[in-house]
Amino acid sequence: MNGLEELQNWYVSQCNDDWEHTYGIEIGNIDNPGWELRIDLNDTNLENVPFEEYSYGVEGEAGESGGNWLVTRIEEGRFVGYGGPHKLQELISVFVAWANSNA
Repeated sequence: MNGLEELQNWYVSQCNDDWEHTYGIEIGNIDNPGWELRIDLNDTNLENVPFEEYSYGVEGEAGESGGNWLVTRIEEGRFVGYGGPHKLQELISVFVAWANSNA
């Protein structure tokens, strides 16, 4: 199973006729260029699970790293990740690995 399938499965497992009406997953682009991933953790089994920020390639300007940069952390009850234009799969994989290790 790939990361996107696992993310879809995690999403479906949260849907309980309540969670999905208030919370969810957002995938968008940013102007660095790159990707943004936001996943609501409220009312999930991950809500209070510690997550150690994981990042690389962000010391200078994002453009200086040739798109090889990534940042993931928890902000205000959400898993958030940002990465270069070829990092969407890795952003998803970081979340899925953490979610699976805390299932």
